[in-house]
Amino acid sequence: MITDKIVQLALEEDLGLGDITSDNIFTQEDRARAVIRAKEDLVLCGMDVARQTFWLVDEELVFKPLKKDGDFVKKGEKVLELEGRTLSILKGERTALNFMQRMSGIATASREYADIAKPYGVMMVDTRKTQPAMRRLDKYAVRCGGARNHRMSLSDSVMIKDNHIAAAGSITAAVRRIKDAVGHTPKIEVEVTNEAEINEALAAGADIIMLDNMTPAQAAEAVRHIAGRAVVEISGGVNKNNLAEYCAAKPDVISSGALTHSVPSKDLSLKITEYLK
Repeated sequence: MITDKIVQLALEEDLGLGDITSDNIFTQEDRARAVIRAKEDLVLCGMDVARQTFWLVDEELVFKPLKKDGDFVKKGEKVLELEGRTLSILKGERTALNFMQRMSGIATASREYADIAKPYGVMMVDTRKTQPAMRRLDKYAVRCGGARNHRMSLSDSVMIKDNHIAAAGSITAAVRRIKDAVGHTPKIEVEVTNEAEINEALAAGADIIMLDNMTPAQAAEAVRHIAGRAVVEISGGVNKNNLAEYCAAKPDVISSGALTHSVPSKDLSLKITEYLK
């Protein structure tokens, strides 16, 4: 993963001109051991980012992983150990934990959603509703949890949404312009809200139909109507409480921004276990 720039910005944000507390208690000669533990059950994610964080602070820190990304970790279990300059451990602590806590929150939620969708044969995917500048990390965390990624950026695939349709004048016009401009090879996804729009999208040659903000019952009827003529994605209003109902509608894919946009961070903590000086 490309993390150097993200981690460097995060460290600059936290350290400013230095750590006025630690810098006036410890010297470069002070050394310690520390451990990071899970304070609740979680799916772990962010180990490589934590390593990069501590090593950008001090490349001589000894970083010993005890778990790996994607592992289910129980409350109280150790996930990694550190040894080296006390100053370096303390300066990297909050930034490393911030990354790990957010990424573990996303991974844990993704595991819960994917586990619900799996028995129905439905692919669970994320959206672009990610933390600005953190998308690669957010989407990596989704994969660690067992869900899949939708497009990474606007350049990845064609998705004709409501504002494209409104500005182009119709679904038919938007699809035609795409085909005229990019040819026949890219798949075309079209967002729809009712049966008339489904019919228009199919007639225009859409490869993927996104059912936007439909109820589970409406989605089930739409899937029956499409009858395999396009890949069907359900999106909008999906959460953990209603996911099984949407899966029962038998779409191919369900996407949910809830995997990333409002997931609570998981609780991990760093504790100094031994002073070596």
